[in-house]
Amino acid sequence: MSGIFGVVNGSIDDLFYGVDYHSHLGSEFAGLGFPGERPIIHKLNAQFKSKFSNVLQTHKSKKTGIGVISSNQEQPIGTYSRHGYFLICTNGRIFNEEELFNRLLEGETTFTESVRERINQTELAAKIIAKENSIEEGIEKLFNAIDGSLSLLLLTEKGNLYAARAKHGHSTLIIGKKENAFAVTTETCAFNNLGYFPIKELMPGEIVLITEKGLETKAKGNHKSKICAFLYVYTGFPASEFEGINVEEARYRCGAFLAKRDKAYNYFKQGIVAGVPDSGLAHAIGYANASGMPLKRPLVKYTDGYGRSYIPTTQEERDIIAKMKLIAIPRIAKDAVIFLLEDSIVRGTQLKNFTIKKLQDIGAKEIHLRVACPPLMFPCKYNISTRALEELIARRAIKQLEGTFEPANIEDYLDPNNEKYKQMVELIRKELNVTSLRFQTLGDMIEAIGLPEDRLCTYCWTGKEI
Repeated sequence: MSGIFGVVNGSIDDLFYGVDYHSHLGSEFAGLGFPGERPIIHKLNAQFKSKFSNVLQTHKSKKTGIGVISSNQEQPIGTYSRHGYFLICTNGRIFNEEELFNRLLEGETTFTESVRERINQTELAAKIIAKENSIEEGIEKLFNAIDGSLSLLLLTEKGNLYAARAKHGHSTLIIGKKENAFAVTTETCAFNNLGYFPIKELMPGEIVLITEKGLETKAKGNHKSKICAFLYVYTGFPASEFEGINVEEARYRCGAFLAKRDKAYNYFKQGIVAGVPDSGLAHAIGYANASGMPLKRPLVKYTDGYGRSYIPTTQEERDIIAKMKLIAIPRIAKDAVIFLLEDSIVRGTQLKNFTIKKLQDIGAKEIHLRVACPPLMFPCKYNISTRALEELIARRAIKQLEGTFEPANIEDYLDPNNEKYKQMVELIRKELNVTSLRFQTLGDMIEAIGLPEDRLCTYCWTGKEI
């Protein structure tokens, strides 16, 4: 997962802070690039701001550039080609990257950033684009060749910026303007404090060339968007808007739907509502408002410096972040009946060991866990979020019931009214050691987001490809 940001005729401050506002989407690498220059890339063992602070001083005169924060790829990549030198950064996943990589190797294409153990998909994308007669033809060739989803920014040595949204619209790109400057971003929260106003959200497959003179459409794209529903539930920043829908408000509605379900099943007790910081907080506000129970914070997050615990690639790193970032407040949690709102459960390890257990250790009487989306069943093939099948807590529960992670009829476990689904949820409840557990239904989640089902990617819950 990556956040990408570019600016044309703006300032180094616009670029620096615009990229920094995507820190919630990545943790491993970050990079900045300027026309005709080699990119500046760092491994993020510290926050973006501190790692790149010197760039603000050494590149004060720069008005055009691109940047990225990435969870698993070193980028931007610089490439010399028949189209001149260009820089490229990407957001998404090429699911068939090995096939395309080997095909290019057979055609005598060479790679400098990729190794067989870890193909750099941004370099792979650059090589595919560079082989065609024009940059726009190359981007279209790339989009048609990949299985998966990819949005990208490509900056020429002359300072012209190409923005291209993923063919099926799984990820987003939005163009903003202030005075004579243009910017393009993965998330609109990057615009709010920089003075940019959104003027265009790219359509799926659309390619736009941005220069100091304005915008030029190079490929029209289509209206068949399949935007990632997880952006609204978890990964998107609260201040961002995608396809006209604000993330924070969508999460309020998710929480309200969970409260309405509890009311329908008469499952209310006198208690408090709490959210797992940070992304669970908006779901908790929606639940509290709809239920009438008070919203409190028995758990608080120390700083944003710890980031999201599901992003790091090793379990040890994930555990450290999960342990250290949340601090429990005994005076609020002791003897309390807590309705705890969480955006999702992937592995469940940190939730059990470093969230639920913290509350129990300081005396919480009951914990009723409410999850804002259905059980995650399929590792995402369109971005780097959920990983291997056996990591998913729902699949581990299925293995206990069936003896395999892949039962003959997975549909039984997707239907909340099916007995096997109920058995799966009960096993998850026991593993997490909570008083009760309820997941959002797919229909309620879709209604809470506010887009038609055929405009959302729900692959990680349903297995239906876009």
